[in-house]
Amino acid sequence: MKKLKRVVIKIGSAVLSENGELSKERILNIAEMVSKFRKADIEVILVSSGAVSAGYTKVPLDKRVLANRQALASIGQSYLMSIYQKKFDRFNLNIAQILLIQADFDSRKRTENAQHTVDVLLANGVVPIINENDSVATEELAFGDNDQLSAHSTYYFGAELLIILSDIDGYYDKNPRVYSDAKIRPTVETIEDYELIQEVSPNNEFATGGIVTKLKSAKFLMDRDRAMFLSSGFNLKSVENFVLGGEYRSGTLFGKL
Repeated sequence: MKKLKRVVIKIGSAVLSENGELSKERILNIAEMVSKFRKADIEVILVSSGAVSAGYTKVPLDKRVLANRQALASIGQSYLMSIYQKKFDRFNLNIAQILLIQADFDSRKRTENAQHTVDVLLANGVVPIINENDSVATEELAFGDNDQLSAHSTYYFGAELLIILSDIDGYYDKNPRVYSDAKIRPTVETIEDYELIQEVSPNNEFATGGIVTKLKSAKFLMDRDRAMFLSSGFNLKSVENFVLGGEYRSGTLFGKL
């Protein structure tokens, strides 16, 4: 595997929350991993879910109502970022918030502005943390899930690899919740059309994606000569071993590095 220069790490809601609260321990573990990557001269961009679930811990509004969901995102984003800052401070890392919507990538000028911002932050050792701007995004303007936002961020912000930290530890040959003999596919080089039309089935009440959105993200990147690594967000050793040592233990690599 070639030496990586820049990666995007997407962290799902199921990883960030536990028993209805933000998991500060997992955020600390992510901060530690980012610190290791930085010491290995790998630039890191985070794409973080969790604003809505963070807001819900403060004001438990019905998230099925769009206005409530937008309000929850507005409440939760600042709280989420405050936790990130505290944990990243432990490793002397500064962070910066960037809120985007799909329309930002539809505009060349806005894309270029975001690219310049990300490049300056990384050049100065700051870790950009990107989230969808759910407080203002409407259905027709939004990605709707951070899997696809992270794929666009990987491509447009010049990263070679997207790492998705999820509540699943890879892409299986069949549904592991149904079939006990299901096995992880270590590598995937082709995604068939039928795989992209499965039912979207998020496992967390605040999640908006599922395996289909991850496959769509992988295909988007593979079509553009980028790669994606899907792995568990509960045990980061597999990701660390893969990125820092080129050693495979678990997870699924989509595309080639």
